Amino acid sequence: MALVEIFEKPINRSIEGVIKADDDTNLNQELEEYVITNEIEGKLENFLEAYNNYQNANGVWISGFFGSGKSHLLKMLSLVLENQSIEGDKALDIFIDKPAFKENTIFCKDMEKAASIPSQSILFNIASTADDVNTDQGHAILSVFAKVFDELCGYCSSIAYIADLERELDEADLFDSFKDKIKALTNQDWSFVRDRHLRFSNEVDSTYNKVTGQSKTNILETYSSDYSLSIEDFANRVNTYINTKEDNFRLNFFVDEVGQYIAGNIKLMLNLQSIAESLATKCKGRAWVIVTAQEEMKDVVGDMNLQQNNDFSKIQDRFKIRMNLTSQDVAEVIQKRLLLKNTQASNDLTAIYKKQQNNFATLFNFVDGAQKYKNYRDKEHFIYCYPFIPYQFGLFQETMQGLSSHSAFEGRHSSVGERSMLGVFRHVAIEISDYDIGELATFDLMFEGVRSILKGQIQNRILLAENELENPFAIRILKALFLVKWVKGIKTTLNNICVLMIDSFEHDNKALRKNVEEALDILEQQTYIKRKEDQYEYLSDEEKDIEEEIKSIEIESKDLLEELNEYVFVHIVRDIKIKYEGNKQGYSYNRKMDGILQGTVKAELSINVITPFNPDAGKSDTFLMDSMGLAELFVVMPADKKLLQNLQLYNKTNKYLRQNSDQVDPVIMRILSERGLQNNQLNKELINQIEESIAKSVLVSNGSKLDNITTADPKSKIIAGFNELIRNTYVNL
Repeated sequence: MALVEIFEKPINRSIEGVIKADDDTNLNQELEEYVITNEIEGKLENFLEAYNNYQNANGVWISGFFGSGKSHLLKMLSLVLENQSIEGDKALDIFIDKPAFKENTIFCKDMEKAASIPSQSILFNIASTADDVNTDQGHAILSVFAKVFDELCGYCSSIAYIADLERELDEADLFDSFKDKIKALTNQDWSFVRDRHLRFSNEVDSTYNKVTGQSKTNILETYSSDYSLSIEDFANRVNTYINTKEDNFRLNFFVDEVGQYIAGNIKLMLNLQSIAESLATKCKGRAWVIVTAQEEMKDVVGDMNLQQNNDFSKIQDRFKIRMNLTSQDVAEVIQKRLLLKNTQASNDLTAIYKKQQNNFATLFNFVDGAQKYKNYRDKEHFIYCYPFIPYQFGLFQETMQGLSSHSAFEGRHSSVGERSMLGVFRHVAIEISDYDIGELATFDLMFEGVRSILKGQIQNRILLAENELENPFAIRILKALFLVKWVKGIKTTLNNICVLMIDSFEHDNKALRKNVEEALDILEQQTYIKRKEDQYEYLSDEEKDIEEEIKSIEIESKDLLEELNEYVFVHIVRDIKIKYEGNKQGYSYNRKMDGILQGTVKAELSINVITPFNPDAGKSDTFLMDSMGLAELFVVMPADKKLLQNLQLYNKTNKYLRQNSDQVDPVIMRILSERGLQNNQLNKELINQIEESIAKSVLVSNGSKLDNITTADPKSKIIAGFNELIRNTYVNL
């Protein structure tokens, strides 16, 4: 029996490798084939309890790694809660018509109750919907939410101020008349005219004045200049819309890939939290925000200062309901959706299992101190997984995470890659569909499943090998070594490489070992790989690898503030006490960075440097009230993204060089030595940058800006500001 004959459903049937929020071409199949694991079922029960019995939590955070099925789950929830009719059947009926659900009557009742609540779902991928929205803007998230809501209401989704015009006409019951008169005047539908409104401005003015009885000109220009939208305004609009519907109606926003869109941007994160919070306040549980993210929630925004941590706690409170999809969930989904076997195959595989079960521990065991990976548990697990081996599910996930951390993927969101694990395993299963039963998928085959989304330069050596090497097996091993290059859990020894390349239960172990040794010799001679003690490593651009590893080093915000404190007070100010010109006495002071005391000095006077890490850097007016009545000089540095980047890079490089000071590889030693010299030069640049930034800073004391201090010398500026602080603090001095 060939492998193509062993599956319950055709392995080559159409299955989308990536679920897209805006794709409605295969909804019936997506609902019918969606697999709910026991873990996901438990997480859904928690969500349904909150949804059916609202208690001030209207935010849901669905997280998981690459290809874990977040988008699929989000899409299914959007369909089932609205209970859309799909090809004549209700979404709920298609979704729960599965044996696993029928055994859990409580879960089914909860699903039925949720689907019985009248609702509308707005499902969108935030990145693709926000193509024309600048993510540097604090209101970027709000702009996207307003855009999709306007579209739902039948208003212009591409130009917000035109949607405002339409909404006002609609509320005055004039919109239909306006559209009819535009049609009569221009012989074009309003949707055509509004997209070309600059060409039809006179016609718009004329029509608007006719239906409203006014006599205005440049109507759209006026709406454009007057347009503004706050989060509260948006929540009120949503609430008004909901109130036009039946009792208990809900409007639910399903937002795909929020994590990538807001990653590292605390302003966008707060924007999202504020939207969810305002919707909860205004709509009283009748508007929900359900989002997906690649990472756990705490990983999305990166390093945060104390204030940001407090803000983030509020965000977590708003998104209390969390569903994290695990690798085990994905493996089970692949096994049940893709790899289910027919009766004849199950019988044949049972015979193979009985014959081979005692060999599994030997065949698929990674030795030599490697991480332990799962093996076949029992007969059922064996039949579920075949022709794959259990370790491949977990190892491939680590492969994708390693490739992601080294920016290997093409595309707008290059840290992710647009292919699910389901899509990759399906690709491999089709590739080996003519194998005989008893043969296995080798790990190198996974490479073909991701080749199309890898950057060209990252796979240059493999492309070269395919053109130059005459040994096909050596090329396959090179692909396997590439896949595990950045996986920390596996040692690429000869024994473990052999495990990756086992293609049959009946393989000849001695012959396999010999073939692997010959292939490794060829690859080493041709410098495709290098041997380090007993391990073999895929060779790529070492300099690039080191750069990526430096970038991935974690540096805490407090360490960077301490470093900045050193630059300002040790390199620039230098004096422990600052002399007051009025009496030539030296005065001690507390050193503060963003309000955080540095060191242990307990003086009456303080110098508080507001650094570029502070979200209010450059906004001196913010600190006027804060400084009132305080014996404290605020030195408000300008916002400077480059300074922050250089400071982070300098500290990350220092840490990396210390961690790798025991390198013996001459190539790596040379690269690290050059990197150290570059970092010394960066340190000099940093001192100059910080001095320039202090020179451009604004001094604030006791509610006033010290605009009279104009010196461009950073030390003189701080000393002059401190003298003003002494004069204002000790008024009888």
